[in-house]
Amino acid sequence: MNNYRNKKNQNQGDEVVRVRIPRKHDNEILGTVESMLGANKIRVRCMDGVVRLGRIPGKLKKRTWIRPGDVVIVVPWDFQDAKADVKWRYTQPQVNWLEKRGYLKG
Repeated sequence: MNNYRNKKNQNQGDEVVRVRIPRKHDNEILGTVESMLGANKIRVRCMDGVVRLGRIPGKLKKRTWIRPGDVVIVVPWDFQDAKADVKWRYTQPQVNWLEKRGYLKG
């Protein structure tokens, strides 16, 4: 049991090796999770000033835990701009890196 704890703590380092940046040609936008709505839906305030209803796909839902205040990458729907799909969730060291480089404002 002790070995498991040591390995788990080693993975929680603050070192950022690589950070995924939103791709403009794929219509990806940074956003902050405002609230959880249930049924794999969240309310996201995007960097373009629009509050969107975000859908968490099953692939992402099973791998990561999304909470209010998290920074995510969303892709707005082509036919309904008020809704979006969540593509990525950033960890806290990655958010600090994004703020330092100027990708996140405020």
